[in-house]
Amino acid sequence: MATLKAVGATPATDSFERLTRYVRVRGETASGFIEFDFAIGDPSLYVELVLPRGAFDIFCERNDVVFMSDEEAAAVDADMEKWRYGDLRGAADD
Repeated sequence: MATLKAVGATPATDSFERLTRYVRVRGETASGFIEFDFAIGDPSLYVELVLPRGAFDIFCERNDVVFMSDEEAAAVDADMEKWRYGDLRGAADD
């Protein structure tokens, strides 16, 4: 059986590597676990993760993350609310 061998970075890999990685810390448990959202490229498309403090610090360093500001987090939340409940602004005027 032949084995596959990577020959180098492909254009798709290069462009993926340039995408910004976002972290939004949601909280820390009493036992020291960090609850956070992690997104690549688009901060509104994220996964929820939980890691011990030490692993979280390493994860953030290795992924060269950008920590979301309160304003950025509020914008993501507002967008999620729109998708969840619809944009009802002006609906009473109809």
